[in-house]
Amino acid sequence: MVSVVNLVLFGAVLVGHTLLAAVLTRFFRIRLKTQWGYVVYSLLLIPVVLIVSTLVFFGVLPIGAGLNLDVPVLLGASVGMPLALGFAIDTLYVPPPEEYDLPETQ
Repeated sequence: MVSVVNLVLFGAVLVGHTLLAAVLTRFFRIRLKTQWGYVVYSLLLIPVVLIVSTLVFFGVLPIGAGLNLDVPVLLGASVGMPLALGFAIDTLYVPPPEEYDLPETQ
């Protein structure tokens, strides 16, 4: 039986994963000076971080124990969807780093 606590915790993990994916995408956009570099790093490194986080939250901690999710469904919901949402949020809705004027450093 699914409890409200399990659903709320599962939703909190999904929101946290989306935030983490958006922040890491932004970090790669700021640090990498190439046009496609942040895309490659985002698509290769962020899923590794999200999979490790998924293993911690759903393997070590009993979050979502009553949800009875299969492994592909769990990985799609906790890695694929937050990766796509975080990447889209940063790429589409946050202004690019080139638009900010920073003061000159000495």
